[in-house]
Amino acid sequence: MTLLNCLLSAWYGLPFVSKNNILVSTINGTGAAIESIYVLIFIIYAPKKEKAKIFGLFTFVLTVFTAVALISLFALHGNGRKLFCGLAATIFSIIMYASPLSIMRLVIKTKSVEFMPFFLSLFVFLCGTSWFIYGLLGRDAFVAVPNGFGCGLGTMQLILYFIYRNNKGSQEIKKPSGNGTSIEIGEKKPHQDKQQPNGKVPQDEQV
Repeated sequence: MTLLNCLLSAWYGLPFVSKNNILVSTINGTGAAIESIYVLIFIIYAPKKEKAKIFGLFTFVLTVFTAVALISLFALHGNGRKLFCGLAATIFSIIMYASPLSIMRLVIKTKSVEFMPFFLSLFVFLCGTSWFIYGLLGRDAFVAVPNGFGCGLGTMQLILYFIYRNNKGSQEIKKPSGNGTSIEIGEKKPHQDKQQPNGKVPQDEQV
């Protein structure tokens, strides 16, 4: 989704689509190149099942981008072209920012941030905030709206991180014993049910 967002945003920022948005094109064009490398590395080294799934998504991304580019070039002009490309970029920007919602749900469920790295959450917030301000200053709703959503989502991730940052991802299940210490819950050994009060194993069970 980040790759598709970068491709559509870079296309939206081109002079024949929207004026005075060259920074949008250069930055998102660079992002598209980096994301392409990332996806290709994933496809090369992923297990066969995951490889087929991601390759299918990669094909979908290229198909959507190609369709948007061709329609905007040959079927639309002027404000209609800008509106169409801006809406496409906005929709997939929001989807990109919304993709970590499943991880946020997992953090709340497990009360652990082991699957939500701090720096990823921090830079989602910083990226969304900076582009949101840029969109407001340039009075460009197609930049401001999706990145405002990203700013809010990044803020929520940071709040969750600071709430659950000290919780460990996996803990051993322990049960307090009568003397105030803790013992681990596990399977009984075969002879435990037949112990005598003095703690010895009956003679017929001894080897």
